[in-house]
Amino acid sequence: MDLKEHIRAIPDFPKEGILFYDISTLLHHAEAWKSAVDQMAERIAPYEPEMLFGIESRGFLFAAPLAYKMGCGFAMIRKQSKLPGETIAYTYALEYGTDTIEIQADAAERGKRVVIVDDLLATGGTMAAAVNLLQRLDADVRAVACLAELTFLHGRSRMEVPCETLLTYDS
Repeated sequence: MDLKEHIRAIPDFPKEGILFYDISTLLHHAEAWKSAVDQMAERIAPYEPEMLFGIESRGFLFAAPLAYKMGCGFAMIRKQSKLPGETIAYTYALEYGTDTIEIQADAAERGKRVVIVDDLLATGGTMAAAVNLLQRLDADVRAVACLAELTFLHGRSRMEVPCETLLTYDS
């Protein structure tokens, strides 16, 4: 199945000059969504994860069903102040300013084999921050995985671990 046929390109969203790749149309199509999850599971399986971490919010849409399918745990990486209980934060630089992501303090165990999942790899800033956060907690970050990658933004070059993507867009 050609998954790209199920992803809608929306020009000038969220602002002029941006071409937005909308995965909601893939999620509407049960067979395409199942195929995407199945293909991602095949790509991730060699890393033998015990836990998948999904990045807010569209990363949850892939990480949760992947964790279920693969029989491993799932945890969320969220923006600051969105998770209950004790959290561990990581602040990282953006082009103009900073951003902070968090996980629950008991979500990552030392030495646990993890893969981080999101829907899209663009510049790689948030994904690299997620890798750094989990490595700081001594988790064994085996790889990152995304449905799609915007190769022209070179986000893959920021990854310190293997990067798996199903689809690439060159513009």
